[in-house]
Amino acid sequence: MAERWDAAAFKARVDEVVRRYTAEEADRLAAVDPALGPVAEQLEAAVADGKRLRAAFCYWGWRAVGQPDSDALVCAAASMELVHAAAVVHDDLIDDSPLRHGRPTAHVALRDAVAHHPRVSAGARSLAMLVGDLLMSLAGQLFVTSGLPAAYLGRARPLWAALARDLIAGECLEILHTGAAPDTEASLKVIRYKTAKYTVEQPLLIGGALAGAGRRMREGYSAYGLPLGEAFQLRDDLLGLFGDEGTTGKADADDVRGRRPTALLAETWRLAGAEDRGLLRDLLGRPDPDAPEAVRALMRRLRAPERVEAMITARVDEALRALGELNLPQAPAAALTALAHSAAVRRY
Repeated sequence: MAERWDAAAFKARVDEVVRRYTAEEADRLAAVDPALGPVAEQLEAAVADGKRLRAAFCYWGWRAVGQPDSDALVCAAASMELVHAAAVVHDDLIDDSPLRHGRPTAHVALRDAVAHHPRVSAGARSLAMLVGDLLMSLAGQLFVTSGLPAAYLGRARPLWAALARDLIAGECLEILHTGAAPDTEASLKVIRYKTAKYTVEQPLLIGGALAGAGRRMREGYSAYGLPLGEAFQLRDDLLGLFGDEGTTGKADADDVRGRRPTALLAETWRLAGAEDRGLLRDLLGRPDPDAPEAVRALMRRLRAPERVEAMITARVDEALRALGELNLPQAPAAALTALAHSAAVRRY
């Protein structure tokens, strides 16, 4: 890859690795029994789309230490996208989300495969859970078979346990706080563990560990990655309720209907007086299809979206300051700066 960061070219490289590898594994799964065909299809569907940001952060975690571009490194970085695909399948299942990238989520798409099941929904959900489990297993397999030297892989392997633990901790915290009284600090902790760490910080640290990064570089990666990862999820919170469903590919009121502990909801609650809190509590408890629009109107009136926008800006600024303090060479500095903006300023 040329020294100038070409995000589209990098995405194409990662797409090719992820789709080819998953297609091969899907074929092996389907070869066990024809009944597994729909499950194999969902395995491939789970990796069909994506911004490939996690792979990009892993890649530049390696390059910023001074290591050269290589196809083996791109394969290792692509494993981050299988982690993400696994997390998405599980997250959609936990949240009972019907859409992802404008298509039915795995637990919805698999209902036809179990139409004969005495509990169709439960059967489809079980299959989706297993799709997510297999994707996480395949992520580790792609990583260790990437072609990088065993000594390099050994430096990064302990970080995989931390990645999985933090991701599961964040998912558990979201479940535990769903439906509870909104609290901004609790929401930010969910964001940090459920999204920020595995989206930015840990891919950077894994790329750095593969390259032999020293302590100062690792600390700089965390100082950049954590606030940027939080900004990424805060943007998702805004897009989840105020974005265009045709662009985001997700149902635009899932978070409200699910009473999930988003920072947007928590800030709305914090800004609201007693009367508005009563209104918000009433709206969140309604199955009424008009309730999400009423919640949006309340949020706008209280200027909660502006507050979340300010939180995003502050975190991007913090991340870029940390990046500047690392005094990286021009190419990785420019790439990580561009990635910071694309993670936090987007429409989907």
